Amino acid sequence: MLNQIGPTPTPFNGQRTAVDMWLDERQQLIVGYYQIAGLSLTKAPSLHSVSPAPEHLASFCELLMDYISAGHFEIFDMLVAGDATGDALRDHLYPKLLDSTDEALKFNDLFGAEQLATDSPLLVRKIADLGETLVERFEHEDQLIQHITAHHASTE
Repeated sequence: MLNQIGPTPTPFNGQRTAVDMWLDERQQLIVGYYQIAGLSLTKAPSLHSVSPAPEHLASFCELLMDYISAGHFEIFDMLVAGDATGDALRDHLYPKLLDSTDEALKFNDLFGAEQLATDSPLLVRKIADLGETLVERFEHEDQLIQHITAHHASTE
């Protein structure tokens, strides 16, 4: 997950700052995910029995909701606006992004308000599932970012 983070390579119509801030949020989300999953950023991943501190889980859920919301309400349309290829890409990817949004919302509903114990076996499984969902979502988002970067590079 971490190798997908970095500033957008070229400026495009003043949107670079918004996308860079969104990608910074992604980085914070990934770090938060590693924290609640009990993973190390320096060792090979190995999800094990997890008991995140309730405040870490709540903080992660808040970040997750902020990140998901920014994508849907600010970033996605910005990344495809103005060209037929981008619109087609959005039409192809948007249902997949909605699926990942639904999964994130379900996770937040279960754990964001500390409704389940943080040492629940369900939490371990849901953290692993969410990790897979986030990886797929980041790949789809990266396709949108690559498109807008290529589109604006070709129009300069």
